[in-house]
Amino acid sequence: MEEKDWGLLEEADWHFRKLVRRFVKERDKIAIEGISLPGMLILNTIMRDGEQRLGDLAEQLDFTSGAITAICDKLESLGYAIRKRSDTDRRTVSLDITDSGKEMICRNRSGTYMIETIFGAFTEAELKVQIDHFKRLHEHLEGFAEAVLQQARSSSEEAAVNPESRLHKAKRSNQFLSY
Repeated sequence: MEEKDWGLLEEADWHFRKLVRRFVKERDKIAIEGISLPGMLILNTIMRDGEQRLGDLAEQLDFTSGAITAICDKLESLGYAIRKRSDTDRRTVSLDITDSGKEMICRNRSGTYMIETIFGAFTEAELKVQIDHFKRLHEHLEGFAEAVLQQARSSSEEAAVNPESRLHKAKRSNQFLSY
């Protein structure tokens, strides 16, 4: 197995976490007519695909059920969307866009295409490389939590049996803060 450059891994981890935090901070500063960007994403999805079940929206857009509920509360309170309960299964709740919501989306159509701001300066070749890297990162995140927890359990068990073993495994450069 190839020996990894631990300092390089730490730097990649640091930049990745910094990127995610920065994106969330910047995204959360934006509201269009009182609607956050995630709310705009929900309205655009419904405008494009029609009425959506809340669970499907959460899955498709990678939002928690709590986040979907909070955003839908806001969209409904402003008259941009309406929740509908299924006639056959009262547990099933869908969200549809109102005429007011459609008008607001149309008024702000140019303001909802923010990807140009983030990715517009990259060449087509650079975008293809980024997309490939994003896909690979996404694949590596599958099972991430369980893998980290398993490593922690294994390390704890090994340290209990052989307390000196932890001292010899330290690879960190400590140049970048890492978990």
